[in-house]
Amino acid sequence: MAELIKLYNENPNPREVQKVVDSLRSGGLVIYPTDTVYGLGCDITNNRALERIAKIKGVKLAKANFSFICSDLSNLSDYVKQIDNSTFKLLKRTLPGPYTYILPGSNNLPTVFKKKRTVGIRVPDNNICKAIVENLGNPIVSTSIYDEDEVIEYTTDPELILEKWDNLVDVVIDGGYGGNLASTVIDLTSGEPVLVREGKGAIDII
Repeated sequence: MAELIKLYNENPNPREVQKVVDSLRSGGLVIYPTDTVYGLGCDITNNRALERIAKIKGVKLAKANFSFICSDLSNLSDYVKQIDNSTFKLLKRTLPGPYTYILPGSNNLPTVFKKKRTVGIRVPDNNICKAIVENLGNPIVSTSIYDEDEVIEYTTDPELILEKWDNLVDVVIDGGYGGNLASTVIDLTSGEPVLVREGKGAIDII
């Protein structure tokens, strides 16, 4: 059964944040709030946890299009090839924010993602998310949690999320009602920004 942990975006309780981090370090799966929709994530360095997420999503891990949730842009050089000035300025101007940027992956990607040429980078504007990643010391690998409802694409109520995911994950964070509009996805691998999916982030930046 999953543990429900209440955290407030204005001032996340360090003791509760540490509980989440401990779970991630031990291979736990965590559902957490972002600045868009709730996400399902795990420690990027834990292969067993990565396999669990891939199994839940019904995809092969090596081919999975998961995002890397970072607390800021300092992790960028760990996972992304060198980028030009205009690309970096765009990232700097719009992050933290509701964007996922697809960038060329570097040779330092975790072993399970070695064959991937691109990586999705997210820096959500959410203090809960930021506190978890900062305390963990490395990114969270993440994917959105969808709802089977034909009208509502994403579940926004943490208690309903707990009800649905209770036996699949280890921690559900109650950070209040989430949004139901995902991040805007922009591909920056070809030099010019290409819109992949319009979401919460404004598209007039490209």
